[in-house]
Amino acid sequence: MKMSKNATLKPLVWSDWRSQLQHRITTVEQLREWINVTEREEKAIKACTDKYRWSITPYYASLMDEHDETCPIRQQAVPSLLELEHSPGTSVDPVGDRAYRQTNRVVHKYPDRVLLLVTHLCATYCRFCTRKYHTMDLDGTYFERDEATSWEEDYDYIASHPAIRDVLLSGGDPLIYSDSKLDQIISRLRQIPHVEIIRLGSRFPVVLPQRITPELCTMLEQYHPLWFNTHFNHPKEITPEAAQACDRLLRHGIVVQNQTVLLKGINDDLPTMRELLTGLLRIRVRPYYLYHCDNAVGVSHFATSLEKGREIMKGLLGYTTGFAVPQYVLTTPLGKIPLWEENIHRNDEGYWVENYKGETMNVDTLLI
Repeated sequence: MKMSKNATLKPLVWSDWRSQLQHRITTVEQLREWINVTEREEKAIKACTDKYRWSITPYYASLMDEHDETCPIRQQAVPSLLELEHSPGTSVDPVGDRAYRQTNRVVHKYPDRVLLLVTHLCATYCRFCTRKYHTMDLDGTYFERDEATSWEEDYDYIASHPAIRDVLLSGGDPLIYSDSKLDQIISRLRQIPHVEIIRLGSRFPVVLPQRITPELCTMLEQYHPLWFNTHFNHPKEITPEAAQACDRLLRHGIVVQNQTVLLKGINDDLPTMRELLTGLLRIRVRPYYLYHCDNAVGVSHFATSLEKGREIMKGLLGYTTGFAVPQYVLTTPLGKIPLWEENIHRNDEGYWVENYKGETMNVDTLLI
């Protein structure tokens, strides 16, 4: 196992998440301690310095192939020159967060649930981030005011809208905060009678599983029902450490679901996607969504065609356990739109269905 050579800090303690954060990789020189940085990668890092944030935890860097620039972990974490190319139709906010922002932190797009943007900070900045403008652009933010501004307005908004029964904490990554800060936020939400469900959206089980400590899980266990959405994109990310982090959450009664992004050159082939999804089941993480990559500024080079996504879905349905198959969706300002084609049809002769093998039959006698 490699250890950081940053002489200005105390030695890296591999099992300590705070030490991992302190030793995040933020320079070409530090990255060279982990991989053979190519000329293209070095140029991209320098070109992105004044545009996009980047950092990588030592743990996540340890998963990278030292010599292969196309390594799926490297592609997700190391800046690319393609991020600076202009693509038609891109937007800094393709999912409409800013249009539905009601307070400094509350995004209210759906009737009974809200998104609470708690921070713009992350441990590792994913190069494909939908909120690249918010979490990665050095000058971009969805916050109307400073992130440190009082939360009272946000809590008051949720409390004054009794239809809100579900609150998702996201960002950035809420687990960048200390246990005590998270406890303060969640306990305050739990004081609002109509808030039934609290969710945490975090990639820490993937990029820094050491963060999922017994102390964190014990604190979270106080606030059931609490759900945890994480973000595995490739089988290489399902490590013993990641499995242990998810297991710890599960043993404290916290449901763990996964939201994969379909990414060109990373998981846009059927064998990789099948291995990822079945691997998630082995660690008891439910595949929830397969997101079509959003057309965000600086992200378009990761996007596949809709046909490729449907091809992969067709290769999953019927060929693997039913609950291993995620919902394939596109996030838009109108909400999440299912992209998987329907398998029931109607013509002049009635209803007919098509199975995963392409076999068809009339089902009128099976329907009431």
